[in-house]
Amino acid sequence: MDRTLPPPALDALQQRFGDRLSLARAVREQHGRDESPFDVPPPDAVVFAESTDEVAFVVALAHAHGFPVIPFGVGSSLEGHLLAVQGGVSIDLSRMNRILRVNAEDLTVTVQAGVTREQLNREIRDTGLFFPIDPGANATIGGMAATRASGTNAVRYGTMRENVLALTVVTASGEVLSTGTRARKSSAGYDLTRLFVGSEGTLGVMTEITLRLYPLPQAVSAAVCHFPDVASAVNTTIAIIQMGVPIARCELLDANAVRAVNRAEKMTLAEAPMLLMEFHGSDAGVQEQAELVQEIAAEHGGQAFEWATTPEARTRLWTARHRAYLSGLQMKPGCRAVTTDACVPISRLAEAIVDSVAEVEASGLPYFVVGHVGDGNFHVAYLIDPDKPEERELAERLNHQLVQRALRLEGTCTGEHGVGLHKQGFLREEAGEGGVAMMRALKAALDPRGILNPGKIFPA
Repeated sequence: MDRTLPPPALDALQQRFGDRLSLARAVREQHGRDESPFDVPPPDAVVFAESTDEVAFVVALAHAHGFPVIPFGVGSSLEGHLLAVQGGVSIDLSRMNRILRVNAEDLTVTVQAGVTREQLNREIRDTGLFFPIDPGANATIGGMAATRASGTNAVRYGTMRENVLALTVVTASGEVLSTGTRARKSSAGYDLTRLFVGSEGTLGVMTEITLRLYPLPQAVSAAVCHFPDVASAVNTTIAIIQMGVPIARCELLDANAVRAVNRAEKMTLAEAPMLLMEFHGSDAGVQEQAELVQEIAAEHGGQAFEWATTPEARTRLWTARHRAYLSGLQMKPGCRAVTTDACVPISRLAEAIVDSVAEVEASGLPYFVVGHVGDGNFHVAYLIDPDKPEERELAERLNHQLVQRALRLEGTCTGEHGVGLHKQGFLREEAGEGGVAMMRALKAALDPRGILNPGKIFPA
């Protein structure tokens, strides 16, 4: 099949979209690059869609002519999800940014796929509700659903899998499909909503998403605590979770990450492994949780327990955490990061992190560690010179060793970033040939022409 964009299809796109179709190289390159270390030629064209009908038009045209379509949100993917590995059209959904319906009484909201998480919380704040999934980047809700994202609040509120109730999806033929309802549960047939959540744009293009909302907590308190080593910080986390403390956030930064944040954000945090925690609830409940966690931390060598109770102080701390990735890149100017995303059972977390850190230390490659350790998910970012293939090879070897360790510990190769291009081999190791064959069968059934984000999750 010829995968290039044929002239009749280009003519149809120009007629329908006018100046919202771009062939400019700068625009195409912007949509052919994400935060992954891959370099791939850009898409043939970019369409800025503004409605479900427009998305359906592009996909139906692609189905008829056999060219690929790749959904695009804000470009924050770490695994190459957005890359046009076979050319085609990038469908930019960022202009589909309307909040369609807020049902405060039912704690639900329906949004277009291009709404970002920060925009959503800003626009619903006066309802007394919020959407808690926080992957760090100001990602779009569509992108977060496509990758089954989670982030800093997952330890208490779950991931996108638990918080997406219903979808409007454009299928590979250009049909508009609705899945799920606003009801909190259903046993009506196959769970099509969960099939699309986490499918990375390979089974359909999500255009509208219905989400769970939560009441804003009466009281919020954040704290940082420093530890003599990473193992002590992780063992504190394990004890907190095993004792059933309903902590909302529990984030790890190793000494390298703290050092990078201090330098980039002009902060003065002690440059030692650190837990950054947040507590939600009533005034009394938050105080009780925090006091118990402080006792647990002290038992594991935790020191310099510092509180941030004002919104300004909490925002400053969490801004520093969210910028840890970009701050870490500044440790090696001009570098790219090869980032891991393993998640293991909480009881095996210390073993997974400590052994992985020992390997990268022995290698001499610059790195830093951050993690949503409250749910067993951690990231090692290996910093490589993109002009030195031997550094990329070393980073990938370390990554492979880390993933094999996670699988031995009954964990997963990706807790929240998804498979994309980067983790296809790891998926085979984790799911087995039979599991991958079943996934391929689903892909072939729902996208027989292979036009939806081809080459992602498994090779085209």
